[in-house]
Amino acid sequence: MSAFAGIRLFLAVHHTNHSTREKCLNILKQGHVLGIAPGGVREQNYGNNYYKLIWGKRKGFAHMAIDAKVPIIPVFTQNIREGYITYGNIRPMRWLYERTRWFIFPLYGMFPVKLISHIGKPIPYDPDITPEKLAEKTQRAMEALRDKHQKIPGSILQALRQRFETHNKDK
Repeated sequence: MSAFAGIRLFLAVHHTNHSTREKCLNILKQGHVLGIAPGGVREQNYGNNYYKLIWGKRKGFAHMAIDAKVPIIPVFTQNIREGYITYGNIRPMRWLYERTRWFIFPLYGMFPVKLISHIGKPIPYDPDITPEKLAEKTQRAMEALRDKHQKIPGSILQALRQRFETHNKDK
């Protein structure tokens, strides 16, 4: 089995793929939840512990939500940048990705930091909103979740410490 076949198998098992807009719309219209990362690989590999969103002008997710008449539910995972460190943002790696779309970057870590996913208030369907405005509204909601739940800049040591902290749950 080739490495690419292994990656395809992993993505299939986890129901992760680069689907078409039509397939995504069909999933949403059937009443299913669909996770979309507007920043995609760029945000994954070029982001840092300041958690700046790297969406560029992407608004396809907003088009889909409007077309399917569904809300957008923002989700932010605290300490996600502290789990690993990637070298995708060094010049040769960025050059390679921008020309080939291969996302093979050196990384290290897989630190056992405490990850907590925070689910924000749904942004309801509004037939009068433009995709641009919905994308902006979504970005503001994501930044609000980040600002509420993530210490900036993030720190691997602090995230590791959180793993072992205990809180009085009776309060």
